[in-house]
Amino acid sequence: MDSAIPISVPQVSIIIPARNEEASLELCLRSLVVQKGVSFEILIVNDASTDRTRTIAESFTRVRQCPFIGLNQSLLDVQVIDAPEPLPAGWTGETNALVAGETAARGQWLLFTDAHTEHLEGSLAAAVAEAEQHHADLLSYAPEQLLTGFRQQLLMPLIFGELAMRYSPRRVSDAAMPDAAASGQYLLVRAAAHRQIGGFRPVASELLADMALARLYKQQGRTIRFRFGRGLVRSRMYCTEDDLSHSCTRTLALLFPNARELARKRSQEFRRLLLSLVIAPSWTLYYFTHAAVPGDWFWPVMISLFWFFTLIGFAGFYVRVARAGFGFVPTLLSVLGLRSFAALLRQSAKAYEEGIVIWRGREYHTGGARIRSAASNGE
Repeated sequence: MDSAIPISVPQVSIIIPARNEEASLELCLRSLVVQKGVSFEILIVNDASTDRTRTIAESFTRVRQCPFIGLNQSLLDVQVIDAPEPLPAGWTGETNALVAGETAARGQWLLFTDAHTEHLEGSLAAAVAEAEQHHADLLSYAPEQLLTGFRQQLLMPLIFGELAMRYSPRRVSDAAMPDAAASGQYLLVRAAAHRQIGGFRPVASELLADMALARLYKQQGRTIRFRFGRGLVRSRMYCTEDDLSHSCTRTLALLFPNARELARKRSQEFRRLLLSLVIAPSWTLYYFTHAAVPGDWFWPVMISLFWFFTLIGFAGFYVRVARAGFGFVPTLLSVLGLRSFAALLRQSAKAYEEGIVIWRGREYHTGGARIRSAASNGE
């Protein structure tokens, strides 16, 4: 880093674990280096990447030489560090990188975010102000999701709709409720509180470390604030179909410990909605073209009732999925993704039952005990 840059304690240390993120890291960093309103440093933790991730990250260590960015006095430093190798026994690669980042951080607040996030103008200062206003030790935003490809358009509203049902932001943010949740895509913590609970070390073996950390905060009486981050941060979580499949395999059985039962319900819902959408118009068309009889009341009443229950079914589906905030058309069309969602739930449950999950090129051994543990903490 340029020696002319003044050395001072940042208000926020931004920590980005990055493993093979050449497709998304640059956009994330571009959105961060222009943040203003609070002093901050950026720590990019290279997690044994084999692509251009480290090269891209290192290019930003010279960003203050850019005339425009050089005027941003809020940006104090950009550093690239390497996650220690080999992994400590039982740790995941991501938590190993997060621990390396939090160890090097100097800020009063620590923002853990990932390379897929784009931070909108003023979001960093707004997040710190919100955390201070609500006396939160942990503030987490669920980012607005940017979707790529038709399959994501169908699946993501379903997944996030279920998440919003199970992990209500209102209940999570209520100190009187046991519910706990956080999104690792945007996780701002008070540094002093974070170090008092041991940072990410106590949850280093968890495949969903963000959720485990939130539970730890809640169990120790720390204040959590969790909400949707529309207008502040957005994310393109999956660049490829393989990313989507592998991520869902890793997460769904932990997020929904009753994954097989949920898959059964959603498969049944798909069949029921599809059948009603076929039968109701067919009966209506047949009645008006072949079966209409003056004075007959039975079939018009039956068809009306069938339409009523069809609309009730779709309304129930829409209300549940609309919690994800994807808009009217994507939410309604996502009914076509119910079977694929059910298949992903079964795929994730099967992986945990067999005891092996592969994530970002690493193999993790797990099993039913981990699913039961997640269930006991999530109900």
